[in-house]
Amino acid sequence: MLYLADRASFPYGAKSEDALLASVGRAAQTLESLGASSIILASNAPSVTVLEPLRARVQVPILGVLPPVRAALTAIPDDRTLAVAGASVLVHSDALRHLISDAAGADADRVHAVAADELIALVESGAFLDQAKVEHPIAQFVAALRQQHPQLGGLSLSSTHMPWLATAIAEEAPDIMLFDPADDVVAEFARLATHGSGSLECLATESHRHPIQDFRTMLEKMRLDITPTLIEL
Repeated sequence: MLYLADRASFPYGAKSEDALLASVGRAAQTLESLGASSIILASNAPSVTVLEPLRARVQVPILGVLPPVRAALTAIPDDRTLAVAGASVLVHSDALRHLISDAAGADADRVHAVAADELIALVESGAFLDQAKVEHPIAQFVAALRQQHPQLGGLSLSSTHMPWLATAIAEEAPDIMLFDPADDVVAEFARLATHGSGSLECLATESHRHPIQDFRTMLEKMRLDITPTLIEL
């Protein structure tokens, strides 16, 4: 398995859709050139907004991570609403509005797209590894959500950064059901996977704001036996 952490492209939330496509296009083409037989685009924003044009740039199958809107609405009580939380470029996109409309149908008014850039930044920076640094931002985020959407019953963690904060969010809001969009893509990938054993190779890009050493430090704090190799796309 090749795991590419394209830290040079952070933050996605501030990018236009064209800039997103350029970033993930470079990443996908690099993975394909290194022998990947399929690719998981492990980011909600480009999965919703630019997945189809991205697929046209490579020859191998690409799977995206999409908000589980219909499943979430089915799971929460009928008188409750669902928030889809993600990067600003996702939240304000026509693509997300169309996805919600198609998935929710007559229940589309029960679904609210909310920007969570401040929470995503906690993970990008590594601050999420220190509980004291996340408690206040999460409490503020949840309080603002409750004020804006008093009937909130579910929250889709529609940034692949946000599940790292799921435990802290659940402690702050135990009455709100949390949904991880990655669950569906794992099941979908099963048809492309092969049996056997292998190895994990981690590749990473860097920027002045997100140097590779910071990434290595995060991996060490998480006690993950992963050594990233620096590359340029």
